[in-house]
Amino acid sequence: MSSNIPTDPALERFNSIPDFGAFKPENAGPLLKRLIQAQDQALLALEASSAPSWAGVVQPLTELAEPLSYAWGVVHHLLSVKDTEALREVVQALQPEVVAAGLRLAQSQTLYHAYRELKSGSGWNVLDEAQRRVVDAAILSAEHSGIALEGAERTRFNEIEAELARLGTLFGNHALDATKAFSLILTDKEQVLGLPETVLAMMAQSARSVAESEPALANATPDSGPWRLTLDAPILIPFLKHAKSRELREKLYRAYVTQASAGELDNQPVILDILKLKREKAALLGYNTYAALSLSRKMAKEIGAVQKMLDDLRKTARPVAEEEYAELLRFVATQNAEANPELKLWDIGYWAERQREQTLDFTDEQLRPFFPLPRVLEGLFGVAERLFGVRIIAADGEAPVWEPSVRFFRVVDRAGEAVASFFLDPYTRPAEKRQGAWMNTCLDRKLLADGSVRLPVAYLICNQSPPVGETPSLMTFSEVETLFHEFGHGLQHMLTRVDYVDAAGINNIEWDAVELPSQFMENWCYHRPTLLTFARHFESGEPLPQHLFDKLLSARNYRAGSQFLRQVHLGSLDLALHSSFDPAGEQSIQTLAEAVAQENTILPPLAEDRFLCTFGHIFAGGYAAGYYSYKWAEVLAADAFTAFTDAGLDNPEKLAEVGSRFRETVLALGGGKEPGAVFRMFRGRDPDPKALLQSYGLSPASP
Repeated sequence: MSSNIPTDPALERFNSIPDFGAFKPENAGPLLKRLIQAQDQALLALEASSAPSWAGVVQPLTELAEPLSYAWGVVHHLLSVKDTEALREVVQALQPEVVAAGLRLAQSQTLYHAYRELKSGSGWNVLDEAQRRVVDAAILSAEHSGIALEGAERTRFNEIEAELARLGTLFGNHALDATKAFSLILTDKEQVLGLPETVLAMMAQSARSVAESEPALANATPDSGPWRLTLDAPILIPFLKHAKSRELREKLYRAYVTQASAGELDNQPVILDILKLKREKAALLGYNTYAALSLSRKMAKEIGAVQKMLDDLRKTARPVAEEEYAELLRFVATQNAEANPELKLWDIGYWAERQREQTLDFTDEQLRPFFPLPRVLEGLFGVAERLFGVRIIAADGEAPVWEPSVRFFRVVDRAGEAVASFFLDPYTRPAEKRQGAWMNTCLDRKLLADGSVRLPVAYLICNQSPPVGETPSLMTFSEVETLFHEFGHGLQHMLTRVDYVDAAGINNIEWDAVELPSQFMENWCYHRPTLLTFARHFESGEPLPQHLFDKLLSARNYRAGSQFLRQVHLGSLDLALHSSFDPAGEQSIQTLAEAVAQENTILPPLAEDRFLCTFGHIFAGGYAAGYYSYKWAEVLAADAFTAFTDAGLDNPEKLAEVGSRFRETVLALGGGKEPGAVFRMFRGRDPDPKALLQSYGLSPASP
């Protein structure tokens, strides 16, 4: 092994937090190659010495896989939050080798047989439930990694895995680059009529951010512009809601739904290749469709179960959505003739917002000043303390960060004992950071050889409105909900009590249950005592007035049928793409998308709509044949929250008691126990789907 390969504490300290300040892309390639070589050597040694026991195969396999997994995880994390050309080159060059190294582990016949012997032998009886689930998952993972394939079939399977990894990264790069590529410079005040002051300030700040290449934008101000219009969500969404210029709304909407669908950034052939390869992979493994393969590791198990859920939800949501659209048409008809167009897709958000303002007599912008990020964090952390008995302590400067605005926090129990820590990267950076919000693992909880425990560390990533000048980040209420959502994922990762990496936190949890804690946490945004712990005006400190809270509560289910139907639409399209659609057949993806839309939308998409080209959840993330999981898990989350309402939301002692039970079950048990059993431990029964419909103000459809 060459001694002149540089060291890099960002990639090699796999039992510690990465030293992001020391990361150098030029070092990553040689280091990853070295880690691959070391893993291969360790695999050979383990194959020679393995025994069918936890200590003889499971534990040493975890140990030998961690260094490479850790380093590759850091590289991919940085690619998502601090994208550079140098980093892309590293990923492009090393991804095939990393995938191949992982397959060599998964396809080891020696280790697979050791696992099978462990499961069928006397050693099985001494394993606890979490250990058994780890072994079962490892066996199934090996089978899904082509352990039974030989010769040309195995070679082809491995080629598919490498190509799918490449295509997933390419899809994400195209989506990010397409978002960056679009901008409009607005100079006429008529073009920005209707926009709130906060949005004008963000657009002016966006203009100043590119002044190096466009010096004329250096002095952009909210009042006089120029204003830069982009596809960045904190600008895009409010522009479509508030801009009076129908022409610009149309231009922005068309740009949004056609991103990454033409030229060098066209994701359409990428999508087709991904679907073809996934279908071929499933066939090699003995499954009729990729959906069948995917669901074999989920709670739902069968395509029919998912389809039934989506059909039932559609029957409930569609009539409500149709009536909401009719109400919107009636509302528009009451406006003056000049403002009474035939509704197009770029008009829905605008007029729905006008209808909401009139019906509920408040706007999103009235709420923003009451949600400065620092206070929202205080309130969020207060929920964690009151319900789950942990304190969140700011620890900025104690860990290196990849961007100056990133914060670091430690989690301790009531006695002050360390429990976990996390990074928070809250603000949008469209030039280098992928859209959306997510939680990812930095370090998993793990029992170390000396008997100590490596504490979990999480990444919490959002893309919310940034600070503007001296004004802190003033969050929309939707951004507040998103922060609570991602923190829920973080809590399940950080408050786990499982010491085995492969079942700690969110690891080994069936995918359609993993959204339970995140969606559960959103409910606290509507709990007045919780909200008033942080909803205070950023200048005056005045608490959110009762009348605004009442309106916020009323708005929770505004156009609930339409929101519900959209999620059913996305889940149905994902399922169809990965089950009934044949990528080699005569039907095009667009034809399928139009057919699914006909059943699940009120206004059909534009003919040129290609929103799939940025649907990273299913083409660059883990939600392929699993997008339905949001609704599946929302059933669990809604019913879990009723345990708190039943206890009494105004009874702190009872809430803490139920919160402790939630922590010891849903948050603590991780992937060490089947999710249905975990839910029953918490709730005392199976989940009741009625709670979800009631939370949206909907009633079940008649049979």
